[in-house]
Amino acid sequence: MSFELVSFKTCPFVQRAAITLGYKNVEHTVTFIDLADPPAWFLDISPLKKVPLLKVDGEILFESAVINEYLDEITGGELQPKAPLERAKNRAWIEFASNMLGNSYMMTNALDKEKYEKYCSTLVSQMHRVEKCLGEGPWFSGEQFTLVDTAFAPIFVHDAVADYHFSLIESKSMPRVNDWAKRLLALPAVKNSVVPDFDSLYLAGLEKANSYIWHQYAAISDQEKTE
Repeated sequence: MSFELVSFKTCPFVQRAAITLGYKNVEHTVTFIDLADPPAWFLDISPLKKVPLLKVDGEILFESAVINEYLDEITGGELQPKAPLERAKNRAWIEFASNMLGNSYMMTNALDKEKYEKYCSTLVSQMHRVEKCLGEGPWFSGEQFTLVDTAFAPIFVHDAVADYHFSLIESKSMPRVNDWAKRLLALPAVKNSVVPDFDSLYLAGLEKANSYIWHQYAAISDQEKTE
């Protein structure tokens, strides 16, 4: 069985699939495309015109949550709880993480302070909600690393690029989220789920979007260089 992941280098949803592939040591290839100028072959096979896509012996799977459940099922199924209710709850939190990623995109691409602060406030509130539901860890569901962890990890990867100036994680009021994020960021499967130049590509995307957060980041960076 052959696996090919169709990817865009800074897409957090692709990263979810890349984490699962890496964590479960699934041999695969990666094909990168430019979503701003997608090739015709991609548009022909992607129903939603989005990544990730996973080619499985030529068959096409799309949507990161579906791809991850499939990969888990064919490799033992240990990334989802066995109990139906717990499994359903995890699926719900994966959807919650997807909503957070959508808000994160809107925040980082907001062109003015008002919209930026609106989405930033929403994300911080969502982080506090996650804080309340986390247990002692080390992972979202306790001792078991699950697909919920793969769903949230890209949020923390993207947040880490913004450095301490704009982090959504308030370490004092979110100690469990803060510790969970650190454990995820240190995990080899998470580290290896992005390209080596991810940080610079991510910041270049913010600059290209001419976003509010980019101008704030650039101003602080320039100030630090002169100090």
